[in-house]
Amino acid sequence: MLKPLLIGTLCFTSQLVSAWQLDNNQSDLSFTSVKLNSIAENHHFKQLSGHISAAGQLQIELDLVSIESLIPIRNERMKKMLFNVEKFPMATITADLKPWLGQLKDGIQIVKALPVTLNLHGKSVVLNLDVVVNKAGKVLQVTPQRAVLINSRDFGLQDGIESLRKIAGLDSISHSVPVTFNLIFNDQ
Repeated sequence: MLKPLLIGTLCFTSQLVSAWQLDNNQSDLSFTSVKLNSIAENHHFKQLSGHISAAGQLQIELDLVSIESLIPIRNERMKKMLFNVEKFPMATITADLKPWLGQLKDGIQIVKALPVTLNLHGKSVVLNLDVVVNKAGKVLQVTPQRAVLINSRDFGLQDGIESLRKIAGLDSISHSVPVTFNLIFNDQ
């Protein structure tokens, strides 16, 4: 009698929490740089990978080599001078989602305060994000409630920004950038 109950409980529990795979083709992570105090330009990464494990652990990898600014020479300069992709080709984002994965219900949007760790340029910083999560069948969409502000100084990128400023002959490039994302995960 106890054995069927335990097996049934394990099956039910495994259906509640499943693994999710990031869909790179449907996902986007972008940031906006500001030069000369008023000229804003959007940039994004073409290659993202990641997953949410059945245990609720989020891991996303940003391929910094895949930066796209729509200007090839700027892409190359950002790879070399800002991100130093030879030494730091990837940035990672991790978070523990276990406390609220069980709250996900089809068609119900939830907003959660979520501490995430961003590892960029050899530095790890915990960021507190408010994310909006929508689940529809076997698809999970995660977006920020508002743009996330990233300060280059937190990651030791200020020298790279200064190098870009000089080579482009600009008076200024902002050291803080708003980042936004639309992450699509498919149920595995």
